[in-house]
This record gives sequence, structure tokens and C-alpha cells, in this order.
Amino acid sequence: MKRTLLFLGTNMAILLVLSVTMRLLGVEPYLTEQGLNLTSLLIFAAVMGFGGAFISLAISKWTVKKSMGVQVIETPANSTELWLVETVRKYSTKAGIKMPEVGIFDSPDVNAFATGMTKNSSLIAVSTGLLQQMTRPEAEAVLGHEVAHAANGDMVTMALIQGVVNTFVMFLSRVIGHTVDRVIFKNERGHGPAFFVTMIIAELVLGVLASIIVMWFSRQREFRADRGGASLAGRQNMIAALQRLNSLHPQPLPDKMAAFGIAGGGGGGIKRLFMTHPPLEERIAALKAAQ
Repeated sequence: MKRTLLFLGTNMAILLVLSVTMRLLGVEPYLTEQGLNLTSLLIFAAVMGFGGAFISLAISKWTVKKSMGVQVIETPANSTELWLVETVRKYSTKAGIKMPEVGIFDSPDVNAFATGMTKNSSLIAVSTGLLQQMTRPEAEAVLGHEVAHAANGDMVTMALIQGVVNTFVMFLSRVIGHTVDRVIFKNERGHGPAFFVTMIIAELVLGVLASIIVMWFSRQREFRADRGGASLAGRQNMIAALQRLNSLHPQPLPDKMAAFGIAGGGGGGIKRLFMTHPPLEERIAALKAAQ
């Protein structure tokens, strides 16, 4: 319930901020009696598409701390926390980025994630389940994987990709709705119900297609982060960590964080198109094949 309320609250706040932004920018309504104002529509779509993606990214650390109960390690209280902090410090120095925040969240599932606005202001968190069920070399490889995500700028890259596809989905769905309203239903002035119904249907269909594109990019960056983790913690340790994950069948993180975890849900056929992560078997095979 807490996660749901936080999700709804943050999204409503984002919409409010973006609406005020467009009003301050003096963006004219894109719907007119004569038709669509394409310039205003493009500005509207870009502000909503990119704005939503980047505001979500900007508040991502705050959101996950609240929704997942991440406890940031300010001063290590025991040997495990000291080891976590020092391992991340070693890998971030090697990767050439500033020291991320390090945290732990309470979950029996084996998982970890990286998030943050930039690679030099990131957060890396691991689950209690990971600390309990993985050996230290395996856990170090997972930390290397997450540091690699941060160093590669994957969070910003995903926000950019999401912003681009959001913009095109919003723009094209309204153009399609306008075309159907004018050409098929012969509505010469204003916009009738056909515009809004068609726009909603087109937005749903285009949104599904856009998700396929975003998920493909997400899967590619997992292979890259695996190679980064292997470089930081050792290839055999990274392979061992993935093999351990494969044997434990971990559950993916909540939707908004799923793409940033070490593991994601499996699947085949059409379901594969919507996976944030490649199958663990493929990731293991790719690392074994790497020279």
C-alpha cells in the first residue's frame, strides 16, 4: 500500500510540475477549432515525455529509499557494512566515478540495484537476502555489476530513451486521432469523440511497441554491466554470481526499479520482448565466451 500511494503521489506531482512548466513557457493548446497545432503538440509531447522521465530519475534515490526502505550506511556499524562500503569504494575508484551512497534494504530475495541522477551521484543498494545467500566473492561481483551500471551512465541513458519514445508515442497518437477524426468521421471543426477514442487506442498500441524498444536497450546494457562487473571483480566471480542467481530464481524488483536490478523475470516467446533482463543462461554464456 505504501509503495502504491508513493507511486500515485509522485506521478501526480510530476504531472502538476509539468503542467505548470508548460503554462510558464506559454505553450499554446495543441487542439484548435481548425485542427492540430503541430508545433504546440510537439512541445507538449516533449515536455511531458522527457520531463516525466527526467523528474522520475531526479527523485529516484529519494523514491527508492522511501518505497523500499533502503537504509543508507552513513557510518558502518559492523564488519559486513564496512566490507560493503569499502568494496563499493574500491570499485568506484577503479571505474573512475565518485563514491556512491551504499545502502541495504530488507528483502528475502537476492537482488541489488543502482540508481541516481548521474554516475557521480548514484546509490547502490543490496538486499538482506543477497548478503545471506551469496558468498562474498559472488556478492562482490554483484556490486561490481551495479558500479558498472553507474559508471556506464545507464540510468541517464534509459531516461533519454524513455523520453524519446514517450515523446513519439504522445505526438503520433494525437496525430492519428486527428487524422481518423477528420478523414473517416469527416469532422471539419473541433474534435469529436472519435479523436479521443482513437488517440487512447493509438497511445496504448504505440506504448506497447515503445516498451519493446526500451526493454531491448535494457537487456543490452545488462550484458555490458556484466562485462563491467567481470572487469572489476573477476570474470569467474561474475559467472559464479549469475549461476547462483540462476539457482535461486530471484523475484524482480518493483516495476519502476525492475530495469536497475541485478536480476529480472524470465520468459520466452512474446514475453521475452518485454523482459528488462536477458535470461541468466544467456548472460552466463556471454561471459564464458568473452576473451
